[in-house]
Amino acid sequence: MNIKKEDALNYHAGRRPGKLEVNPSKPCLTQLDLSLAYTPGVAIPCLEIERDPELAYAYTGKGNLVAVISNGTAVLGLGNIGAIAGKPVMEGKGVLFKRFADIDVFDLEVATEDTQAFIKAVQLLEPTFGGINLEDIKAPDCFVIEEELKRTMNIPVFHDDQHGTAIISTAAFLNGIEIAGKKVDNVQIVICGAGAAGIACAEMLLLVGVPRSNIRMVDTKGVIYKDRTAGMNPYKERFAADTKLRTLEQALAGADVFIGVSQKDLVTPGMLRSMAAKPIVFAMANPDPEITFEVAREARNDLIMGTGRSDYPNQVNNVLGFPYIFRGALDVGARQINSEMKLAASRALAALAHEEVPDIVSRAYDDQEFHFGPEYVIPKPFDPRVLLWEAAAVAQAAVDSGVARVTDFDIEIYRESLEKHLGRKYEVMGTVISRAGRLRKRIIYPEGENDKVVRAVEAVINRKMAEPILIGRRANVERLLQSHAIDQRRLQIVDPAENPDLVREYASQLFALRQRKGITRTLAEEMARDPGSFGLMMLRNGAADGLLWGAEGTYPDRLRRSLELIGKRKDVHRLFGLMIVVLKDKLLFCADTSVNFDPTAEEMADIAILSADVAQYFGITPKIAMLSFSNFGAVQNPQTAKVKRAVELVNKLRPELVVDGEMQVGTALNEKQALWNFPQSRIRGDANVLIFPELNSGNIGYKLLLNAGSADVIGPIHLGMDRPVNVVEHSASVSDIVHMTAITATMSEFCCQPIPRVEEVSLPDEARV
Repeated sequence: MNIKKEDALNYHAGRRPGKLEVNPSKPCLTQLDLSLAYTPGVAIPCLEIERDPELAYAYTGKGNLVAVISNGTAVLGLGNIGAIAGKPVMEGKGVLFKRFADIDVFDLEVATEDTQAFIKAVQLLEPTFGGINLEDIKAPDCFVIEEELKRTMNIPVFHDDQHGTAIISTAAFLNGIEIAGKKVDNVQIVICGAGAAGIACAEMLLLVGVPRSNIRMVDTKGVIYKDRTAGMNPYKERFAADTKLRTLEQALAGADVFIGVSQKDLVTPGMLRSMAAKPIVFAMANPDPEITFEVAREARNDLIMGTGRSDYPNQVNNVLGFPYIFRGALDVGARQINSEMKLAASRALAALAHEEVPDIVSRAYDDQEFHFGPEYVIPKPFDPRVLLWEAAAVAQAAVDSGVARVTDFDIEIYRESLEKHLGRKYEVMGTVISRAGRLRKRIIYPEGENDKVVRAVEAVINRKMAEPILIGRRANVERLLQSHAIDQRRLQIVDPAENPDLVREYASQLFALRQRKGITRTLAEEMARDPGSFGLMMLRNGAADGLLWGAEGTYPDRLRRSLELIGKRKDVHRLFGLMIVVLKDKLLFCADTSVNFDPTAEEMADIAILSADVAQYFGITPKIAMLSFSNFGAVQNPQTAKVKRAVELVNKLRPELVVDGEMQVGTALNEKQALWNFPQSRIRGDANVLIFPELNSGNIGYKLLLNAGSADVIGPIHLGMDRPVNVVEHSASVSDIVHMTAITATMSEFCCQPIPRVEEVSLPDEARV
């Protein structure tokens, strides 16, 4: 990627200089808040920590705070540029920690090349941090520094330049030899570069079972061999080989694996051609590899290759390691990052590469599809599953190896808790997915021949969320399942063509149901053979518990047919659509956003009550704002009167609910505005259920929230139907379909409370339109 100087400088200088800022995690709005945050209230946790220093993890940010520390002696490809010049890199590292693992970072640039002074400075910082990430320190100083800090400190210390590259490349190595059909104890390996990363790569290879005698290490003076004196140190000495080989070219002849952490253009096409069959080449010099992908592929079309670059396959990127390793270590209070934890990280990454890649990853890489093989041996950096797999494996290894403060550890519960770091949406849906897994409902997917649906169903199966039923032509469905290596025994396939008796029965029911709506017997028979209508009739007859579709066709058609064949609940006036808008610090339940053009007051009351039930299911105490362009009678108009009447209805039907209106959005969501102007309101800027007066405002409103900031959405959830049925939007991703499967599977739990009939409620005259 070609980065212009002007663009880079503008990026770092824009808005406010640098890339990091500090934000308080507690409210600081009132005098009481300030008194709790600082003096006098702060004295209380201070005394508790004095009594038990371990309580610092409970009362301060220590447990989620990492120091990125450098003296600038080996910065990226820039060399010894000094501590202050390296600061942009350290800030960038902090950005990656936060972006990928939600870990807070202070970057510290220590202006000394004195190893002992550097060690002393870091040791004195132990009370502040939960972990230390050493960065860009020249070899061999980095070895001495890390070893001494690990020996003397009681928090994790990790030199990423060494271990990050080693952990990621080892994961790629494990998958590479599997694809090439080679054995870990029988491969000949050449490591080019004997600095921090090269030594660490060799150590990791020993951990996974490579014999030391099978490793040849090469530095600027050639092969490192026994009794060599030039350019040696104790760390290189560990890998001095008993060999007559002296050059990189000689070492590569017949070798199975090349690992490069040196400099560009050291490897020639001739060297590659001399390697063994199906060679594995990880040319990781930055910014340019030891041999480019194009040249290497031209020399050997049977090779498996990775580099440090994002524009080539198999990018060996340290961001696949350090954020998640520290996440797992911090969450169990690890006192160090040991070999067991590093090995667990490598194996987790290697295992994840075997899994089906979700479309959220493909979208991040220009819709490329990735499948385990020579050009996909390690996960992509923007794969959100890396956090769940790697951090969990590291945490488990820390507990198992006895270096964790936490001892009561359940990896599945921990993996669920990690979803909060992926964003509020994942945190919210984690609970619903877990509940769906306990219910194990039968969910119909009428679009069983759709690739996106099948990929979602694979995730549903793997997470044991539901029992999927795919409807479609059996041969086509089976072909699709086979292409994704999905065991069809783990789901049910229903082909209407194989069930003529059922088609006739459903056609008879359809005719009886819709004969007064323009449906003839012939048309009913055609409908019964259609996967969508067939699936809806299966649901109507109790052959499943829910249905989800919409990946094909149009949203209005899917919704209309669902309502025609399933019908609405007898105790509600209308079907409606609810969107859950996920903000950083709260959820907003917005309705109706997708169905009713101009609901009546009675329909608005139903919408409010059912939406409140959904909020309660998600663990939210509902506070319902009935929205309008007016506040509390300021404008006398049929539209505002309708909203006012809906408020009265909700108060009569469900008096325990907190509801008020009519009100503007500002009154509903702005605490200061609500308290100052409308102190009598039951909603004081803290609304979480927003009921819109008609479809224009509902649809526009939630989409404004979605596009104006860092919001996400779940939905639409269709409430008021007689069975759990949902229609996703045509643009829905695989992840969206998975989430809506969980919603559909759990709907019987949050939308079954009967609503009293409106005619049973007496209303004052002024509440009527």
